[in-house]
Amino acid sequence: MSPSPLPARPASRLPARPAPAPAPTAAASRSSWRSLRYRSMRWWSLANLVSNAGTWMQLTVQNLLVLQITGSAAATGLSMSVQAAPALLMSLLGGAVVDRWPRKATVAVSQALLGAIAFTTAVLVATDRLDMTLLMVLAAVTGVVATVDGPACALLGNDLVPAGDVPSAIGVGALVHSAGRLTGAALAGVTVGLLGTSAAYFANALSFLFVTAVVPFLRPAPGAARQAAGGGRRGDRAMTVRQGLAFFVRRPRLLALAGVTGVSAVFGRNYGLTLAVLVTGPLAGGAGAFGTVSTVLAVGGILGAVLGARLRRPSVRLVGALAATGALLQVVAGLSPSLAVLLVLVLPMAVVESVSDTAGTAVLQTDPPAHLRGRVLGVWGSVGTVWSLGGPPALGLLMELAGPRGALVTGGLVIAGSVAVGHLLGTRRTPVPVVVRSEEGEVAGRSALGTAA
Repeated sequence: MSPSPLPARPASRLPARPAPAPAPTAAASRSSWRSLRYRSMRWWSLANLVSNAGTWMQLTVQNLLVLQITGSAAATGLSMSVQAAPALLMSLLGGAVVDRWPRKATVAVSQALLGAIAFTTAVLVATDRLDMTLLMVLAAVTGVVATVDGPACALLGNDLVPAGDVPSAIGVGALVHSAGRLTGAALAGVTVGLLGTSAAYFANALSFLFVTAVVPFLRPAPGAARQAAGGGRRGDRAMTVRQGLAFFVRRPRLLALAGVTGVSAVFGRNYGLTLAVLVTGPLAGGAGAFGTVSTVLAVGGILGAVLGARLRRPSVRLVGALAATGALLQVVAGLSPSLAVLLVLVLPMAVVESVSDTAGTAVLQTDPPAHLRGRVLGVWGSVGTVWSLGGPPALGLLMELAGPRGALVTGGLVIAGSVAVGHLLGTRRTPVPVVVRSEEGEVAGRSALGTAA
């Protein structure tokens, strides 16, 4: 029922309207840090920094803990797989939960649950009662909660800034992730040395609770996309998961993004594997040489995140062009005659990869209508888990057959060729309208290729 109209007041008694906020300058609008103009985004970035630091403190000691309990490297790999498996099986359902429930409440609950799991693990470690069975159960529960927490946190950050600043928010998030990883790994050694292994789990639990405490105070910026207060549309419950999957498979723009990302994930990007074999094999370097390569990769990733945050309207074409560029650099890297030449190539490879990741994530998180974004991210989570689990073994097999140089060259040519073929097919496709129902029920037509495919 609409509210009753208020009686008109004399013009002389109306309060003066506040002056409109000044429009951002051109320089500010292109700044990598423009999303941090908004107070809630600054708090959210701080919360993510704390959470990432806590998570990496725990991850740094977790594999050592499994080895300590079991003495088996295979068991360590199994624990990682158990935690990743729910993303393959339940990401679609997790995305549906994100669309149905209010975003802030979903994030607060999921972060609190993750904090409770970390706290439980800390107590079990401190009392020496953690065995392999309990560890696997806790890993599986963590993976289940993460299927909801991952897309909810990603979309909540986007809800805090206008659509044009989403690439900046994603780029800042990538920088926060890198900073949290470095901070957490550094603090882990100090914390464990002074207070013991359980302290890392206690610290991670507190980091999740910090995020939970910050969430209620977050407010969307003017012009930010807003989720309906009650989550998904009424009457949408029976078809929730199916609708997200149907939108994804009928949207050529998203399928093209998935294709580019999948091919790149399988035949490239796993530089921790391919470059390690190249450096220690044909280039006759040692662990120190690969450490230098890894450092350059990390620096390039940070620079790429800064550049990616400057994007205003990322597109699938841009992602494809960057993937092809990175693939050609990979081909040249595979032919490097020396470590010095490889180091020159590694920096732009990492920069291109990082910018491509930012652009692709921005497309993925902004292309679907607001009420379907959680479900689309759920589909992406399932598909991405297949790539992450299947890519390294496939690449390892390729290296066994063709050697590290052959794997880099072949993989780069496959990626570049796939992007070229996809571009040719895309230019011949006729746009087909896609009907999307908004939260209020009106029908809007979209081009299946999108205006910025």
